[in-house]
Amino acid sequence: MTIFHITTPSQARRASTPCLSRRSFTIGLGALGLSACGDMRGLGMADASEARASSALADDLRPVPNAAYDAWVASFRARAGGYGISGSTLSAAFRGTGYLPGVVKRDRNQTEFNRTLEDYLSIAASDERVTKGRAAFQRHRATLNALESRYGVDARIITAIWGLESFYGERRGDVPVISATSTLAFDGRRGAFFEKQLVAALKIIQNGDISADRMTGSWAGAMGHTQFIPTSYELFAVDFTGDGRRDIWSEDPSDALASTAAYLAKNGWSRGTPWGREVLPGESASGTIIQPQAGGPRFAVTGNFRAIKRYNNSDSYAIGVGHLADRIGGAGPLRSAFPPDETGLTKDDRIALQQRLTARGFDTGGTDGVVGPNTRAAISAYQSSQGLPATGDPSPELLRRLR
Repeated sequence: MTIFHITTPSQARRASTPCLSRRSFTIGLGALGLSACGDMRGLGMADASEARASSALADDLRPVPNAAYDAWVASFRARAGGYGISGSTLSAAFRGTGYLPGVVKRDRNQTEFNRTLEDYLSIAASDERVTKGRAAFQRHRATLNALESRYGVDARIITAIWGLESFYGERRGDVPVISATSTLAFDGRRGAFFEKQLVAALKIIQNGDISADRMTGSWAGAMGHTQFIPTSYELFAVDFTGDGRRDIWSEDPSDALASTAAYLAKNGWSRGTPWGREVLPGESASGTIIQPQAGGPRFAVTGNFRAIKRYNNSDSYAIGVGHLADRIGGAGPLRSAFPPDETGLTKDDRIALQQRLTARGFDTGGTDGVVGPNTRAAISAYQSSQGLPATGDPSPELLRRLR
């Protein structure tokens, strides 16, 4: 479960608690920058307008020769029998694998994104994600209703997690999991954690759920439609289709969606209880009230909000899931306003800034009001063209200059 964090890639909370996402070993939102288990970056993908996922692997995510890695793999294979891994499984799993320098680079250079809740929700519940979510919900309604009946988890919540983790299956990740987890285990920064993920991945292959060549995922090893790390897969994955395999990688998302429902059901989800709701200004509400962004909307949340946080330990992520689920069900945007950002710009101002830059030929990659790398690059290019210091920073003065 990244980013995404909007996605997006989050911290290694799963090192101690089994969870799913791509977004938390590490980064999160940032498919979100991926997080294999994410916090606020857990969108599983970055902003759709700022970081479209590539269909081809980056050059640094392809195997390169590394003698020290090869020696580590040899030593691991020698002790793998102690984990119950057969020689034939090892041979099949490591065929064609290798050291991936890009995995190490991403693991060591994970930016701690500090997006506001307003920005996070602009990504998590964007018009595109809502539209695609409603279509996906209708397309898989029979399966989702069956899952709600069996596990008690709201079908819209399952759909929303799917939307945040892999954009409804469009961004499941294409990095070989054995190469990724073995590279990170060898690297040693979190060697024990990733060796556990490698062993779990090998057991999944040995069990026959997936062949080694089809086991792909994020750079940190999160897999499938809803981005399970291997140890979470072992604990919670479900064979909903009844074909004898828990196939979360298939074009058919049924097993992955069922696995997410099972995960939530086993982590405190209460049937028939909402995740929470927005508390309007002046309205009184009982229960737990949170306000993640100063001056922004308040929310009354329930135990099911905490169950979502077991999937990704972030208030922003859980609100993103809940709000996206509500939007998929037909609800409108939040009604409470967010305050201006630290520069004094409102979301409408930031959208206008992006629109004006783009109209002048400085493409911001989208006009969603979220200031990311593309928008900053466009600002810098415009500033340079005007003989101004190329800071890349938005401001009310810049907005006025562009009128």
